[in-house]
Amino acid sequence: MTNPFLFDLVIKSGIVVTASDQVACDIGVKDGVVVCLGKDLPYTSDCEVIDAEGGFVTPGGVDSHVHIGQSASGAKSADNWTTGTRGAISGGTTTVIAFAVQAKGKQVMPAIEAYYELSRDKTYTDYSFHAIISDPSEDVVKTEIPKMIDFGITSVKIYMTYPLLKLNDRQVLDILCAARRTGVTTMVHAENADIIDWMTENLIERGMVEPWHHGTSRPPLVETEATNRAICLSEVVDAPMLIVHVSSREATAHIRKAQTRGLPIYSETCPHYALLTAEKMQAPGFEGAKCVCAPPLRSDPKEREVIWEGLANGTFTVFSSDHAPTNYYDAQGKQLGLKDPVKSPRGHFKHIPNGLPGVCTRTPLLWSEGVLKGRISPQKFVELNSTNAAKLYGLYPKKGIIAPGSDADFIIWRSESARKPVTIKQTDLHHGADYTPYEGMEILDWPKTVILRGKVSYDGDTNTVTNQVGDGQYLKRGFSTLPGPRGHSAAWINGFNPHE
Repeated sequence: MTNPFLFDLVIKSGIVVTASDQVACDIGVKDGVVVCLGKDLPYTSDCEVIDAEGGFVTPGGVDSHVHIGQSASGAKSADNWTTGTRGAISGGTTTVIAFAVQAKGKQVMPAIEAYYELSRDKTYTDYSFHAIISDPSEDVVKTEIPKMIDFGITSVKIYMTYPLLKLNDRQVLDILCAARRTGVTTMVHAENADIIDWMTENLIERGMVEPWHHGTSRPPLVETEATNRAICLSEVVDAPMLIVHVSSREATAHIRKAQTRGLPIYSETCPHYALLTAEKMQAPGFEGAKCVCAPPLRSDPKEREVIWEGLANGTFTVFSSDHAPTNYYDAQGKQLGLKDPVKSPRGHFKHIPNGLPGVCTRTPLLWSEGVLKGRISPQKFVELNSTNAAKLYGLYPKKGIIAPGSDADFIIWRSESARKPVTIKQTDLHHGADYTPYEGMEILDWPKTVILRGKVSYDGDTNTVTNQVGDGQYLKRGFSTLPGPRGHSAAWINGFNPHE
């Protein structure tokens, strides 16, 4: 009979945390998979043993919204798959989900296959893709989505803004119907494109083009209206939806109201909306360009309180980085906003690439500013950082939990007595970007050890990534295990079932 205690790795003396519980116990790992949780697990002389020294042990992070190696409209991504996932693993994220983009008039699968070739054997973390659908033709809806599912991609993202990506309401309905029929999860970028375009044109006419006027062009109402409209479209066809990177109190309120009514509406927010304000865009000179993103950082500091409230009360399902880096000191990066230095010496917001780097800092920020400052519990941290993303995107229970049969992906945190403040510095980060919006911010802890499928991949004491390029694996995903369509007669508007 095989000895059940022949572990490859044992984590001892830790406090293991899941989305529902925490318990002081050991973790036994074999072949990269958790096989046992228990007290004082025995081990052999050739077993690797890591002493957690009384610190919390949480599942490896699942960052379900990252843009890696995506270059568009003349802007160049600061990260390729190697640097982006190196940054992720150093911050406790062991799985990332990025985006393969369908160009208008093109098919989806060639974009997915090309993106896969960019990533294959080049990652430090496990990974998967969402498909961005910009042209939901009949062929895409009926033929390509099933092919995408066969490839292991079970989520799509659609946009209500950006000329090269936006869909009209009818196209949104087509995607939602197809997603409901096939079980695919739909992600929506909700901003009103017409208001943005109108505001932008009027600001330019008045010479109001400095970086901070990016925020002026996208007031909270832009997000609020589109969020409410997206929820209405979802309700028409009884289709689940995740609204991405929510930034404002009004949009949050619409989501909370829909959830209270029992609609399958999920939502995501990001560290920059919980911790930063629009003041960052008013930095001296052109420095404000570093913090231009969409939706923009909000002016009212009370918006941050609403975000933390939504994280604590379950309005927000997942906490993602929306890592979308372009370099600041790069003619194909943020410097695109200085293309006309005579007319716009402080830059032109319309030409600044949107996005911030954040894949390194997402998990430490949520742990420090959330758990260690008492805003959320350790269990809520696990739910937001790992479990809900794994459930929503068809990776659970392989990812997102510490339990027998799950991948041995862990973050070991320092115990309270060993904890020491950490100042975030660009020079210490492992991503490819040349800045961080959190420069100089002091947080209360950083991961001590990060483990991917039973292999130590990051040593926080020396700030060293210890695994190798190519250690990451592509993940074929199943379907969401979070509640789906309501599926009963009361769900239909005026009694009409569009799926019959």
